[in-house]
Amino acid sequence: MSATAIGSIPMLGFSSPFIIGATKPKDQLNISLFSKHLQFLNYKDMAEVSADLGFDGLDITVRPKGHVLPERVVDDLPEAVDAMMGFGMKPGMITTEVWDLEVAANKAVLETASALAFTHYRTGWLTYPENRSILESQAIYGHQAKKLELFNKALGLIGCYQNHAGNHVGAPIWDLRPILEATQNEHFGAQYDIRHAVVEGGTSWELGLRQIKPYIKSLVIKDFKWGQFQGKWKLINTPLGEGMVDFNRYFSLLKKYDINVPISLHLEYPLGGAEHGNRTLSVDKKVVFAQMKKDLTFLRNTWQQAEKAR
Repeated sequence: MSATAIGSIPMLGFSSPFIIGATKPKDQLNISLFSKHLQFLNYKDMAEVSADLGFDGLDITVRPKGHVLPERVVDDLPEAVDAMMGFGMKPGMITTEVWDLEVAANKAVLETASALAFTHYRTGWLTYPENRSILESQAIYGHQAKKLELFNKALGLIGCYQNHAGNHVGAPIWDLRPILEATQNEHFGAQYDIRHAVVEGGTSWELGLRQIKPYIKSLVIKDFKWGQFQGKWKLINTPLGEGMVDFNRYFSLLKKYDINVPISLHLEYPLGGAEHGNRTLSVDKKVVFAQMKKDLTFLRNTWQQAEKAR
């Protein structure tokens, strides 16, 4: 049924410049808004707001509790794309939980995204089981990444694994390299998240960036700081520029390494539930939109002002 439905979606081709790396001139960025933060809106309103705020596109959540549910991807993702294109935005990025191609629903998500001319997707996260060594797990995940890349190549997609703080594969950054080296580094790579890299790397995050830079296919932008809550230290997510991430230094290094790939802007700090992808908010939606505009402006201005690192 999925194959039949997907066959009815117009094929838009794979000529997008996203496939070969840099997306825009080096003095510009291609910034999508993570649709998780607009899940209180329908597709049309989501697209209209994002375009009005000045985003280039949307990173659509295609996962359980997402803007598009995996079991409804064939019907609903085309609707989201129609809404985006109605406001001048082309399909580019989706966020998924795809990893295991033995799951039919995962294949349907990627096949539908390909048919609609999406170019990049984020995979699901991985962990290190206690019943085998980390080296054994890296070998297994490298083999799986290679298989996923072959499937991506046939569909004209690029899969991206995000580094995420905590007990996830890729949290230290260094452990991702052996997994990514199993691929051809064309249709599979890393979605580099500076917030999580600084959480785990502290002042050594630049070394992790150097280690992973050849494999970076997309970026996530967000900020944080450490603070005390009820006598315990914890992570506190913040608007851009109000946390610990040194964006001027980070952007100067991206320019030095000629990294200009699609960006997904996340707003994980308190926004009346929008930060969690809630369908209803406890604040006026205009408050959420204002913060989105503020972070976007900070991102674009800081990128322009950053000088290439020496």
